[in-house]
Amino acid sequence: MRSHVWAHGCDHAYLAEPGPGSVPPPPVEADAPAWASAQRAVHAGTQIVEVTLHGTGTGSVVLEDLEVRVAARRTPPAWNVYQMSQGCGGALTPAAFTVNLDAPRPVLRPVAGNDSGGETGRVIPAPAFPMRVSAAEPVVLRVEAATTGCDCDWSLDLRWTAPSGTGTLRIDDNGRPLRTSAATGRPAYGFATEQGRWAR
Repeated sequence: MRSHVWAHGCDHAYLAEPGPGSVPPPPVEADAPAWASAQRAVHAGTQIVEVTLHGTGTGSVVLEDLEVRVAARRTPPAWNVYQMSQGCGGALTPAAFTVNLDAPRPVLRPVAGNDSGGETGRVIPAPAFPMRVSAAEPVVLRVEAATTGCDCDWSLDLRWTAPSGTGTLRIDDNGRPLRTSAATGRPAYGFATEQGRWAR
């Protein structure tokens, strides 16, 4: 499970309490978990989670449904926003499930993607349950969560069926809830590479 996925590999923001003089330069995406942990940073506004699922035996497993569980909603912290990029773009927009964490009962909504590389864009079909996975045929689930109103603790429950029975897999941050916070109106900083510092 990856909980620090950046849009197009470069576009993301974090909320962190330290002032800009105390925050190191932005990392590359692969180093984001360690960077965020060191700053005690929180995903700002949006968070993308990717989970790769596959069977372990000879048979296949049917993924029946995926549900969002919001465990807590708090007032967003009055911290600074640190933008990981000054703007970027990508030719590929993956298909995903989106969810508004502010909704009273958040529901995942499938959204088609687009591969705009080449002369004509190709639509990537929206994901849909049920899905079948096996040891040889894994599936990557992508969830894009957003909030404009809360500091949210949340997780995902994946219901599955296999020849051996049924069950529910909790998807979270190594036993802790995922955490995404609204950042509306907070001071936003981008890293000025030529000056070697964060600037508004």
